[in-house]
Amino acid sequence: MKWGKPWLYLIGAAVLVLMIKYSDAIIQGGSSLISIITPMLVGCAIAYVLNILVDKVESLPPFRNETSPLYKGRRAISILASLAVLILTVVLLVLIIIPQLVDAFRVVLAGIPPLLEQISKWAVEQDIALPEIQTWLSGVNWSQMAEKIISSFTMGIGSLFSSTVTILSGLGSVLVRTVVGFIFALYLLAGKEKLGGQIRILARTYLKEKTCRKLAYLFHTANDVFTRFIVGQCTEAVIIGALCTLGMILFRFPYATMVGVLIGATALLPIVGAYLGAGIGAFMIFTVNPLQAVAFLIFIVVLQQLEGNLIYPRVVGSSIGLPGIWVLAAVTVGGGLGGIVGMLLAVPATATAYKLIRQDVIRRKSGQQPEN
Repeated sequence: MKWGKPWLYLIGAAVLVLMIKYSDAIIQGGSSLISIITPMLVGCAIAYVLNILVDKVESLPPFRNETSPLYKGRRAISILASLAVLILTVVLLVLIIIPQLVDAFRVVLAGIPPLLEQISKWAVEQDIALPEIQTWLSGVNWSQMAEKIISSFTMGIGSLFSSTVTILSGLGSVLVRTVVGFIFALYLLAGKEKLGGQIRILARTYLKEKTCRKLAYLFHTANDVFTRFIVGQCTEAVIIGALCTLGMILFRFPYATMVGVLIGATALLPIVGAYLGAGIGAFMIFTVNPLQAVAFLIFIVVLQQLEGNLIYPRVVGSSIGLPGIWVLAAVTVGGGLGGIVGMLLAVPATATAYKLIRQDVIRRKSGQQPEN
């Protein structure tokens, strides 16, 4: 066996030993670096999603025609229009969901005192454990209990104050990162062609042509799959939200508009999202009529079967070309590793890998390069 440039192997071994020895410092430094670049990562994600809307707006006839007075300002107009659509969507969701959710909690809180009173009357009528309760009450040291309650209350106030400061600090940090991310996203969208050209020049300068072609094909495939997934998932969410609203109106369930919108919003999470929305919807309907809550859950199960077998495979599954079993596996693993964000990213990432591997298998079996 021929060992070329043995000093490279020695350097590699030394670097590996140093990495193992100082692994704690490296991990801490990596965490600090991720925290620093988080706003930029958020900005990249926002820019990627908004870019789908920007491309749709710029593809309209008034912006494609170079003689049109809107042609020169098409980028600014398309970015503003995309932001307006996003903000309007979020505002509508909040205005529809939050007031009725508060209403449901108000109904629950208002119903607790009468319920306790009914339980108390029933206990008195049935003479349930009243002697035992009176005996226990007579043996309670009320002064000692009061001291414990006051002590716990004092400690709780300090803990609550500390927790409030921590929460407000965390919310402020998230808000600042989000604002910086939005600003970064606007810069990316405004100069995406120039930035893309610079990246291509750097790649061709420092990488081999074959490597550049492979990377270009990889990014083209990933971009195509992720775009199709986002568009398909949003379309599917609108469809299931509309069907849920219409079905609830037809069966005369309460909170039809709010629950339908909530189901549609949570359906952005693949497979499990609509069930999360259904749980909140069932709770709200339960505050009005428990039997209707049970009927609503049956309705949601039927609707989910319809959505899973007919709508999702045609709207999302066919667009990303990923079999259902792999979608379920991706959602399970992604949710376990990264929570909600992991669920959202796992399906298109798995679909990208699936597509690349499938096309590589076809190429190896046929001896030809598959079409991009």
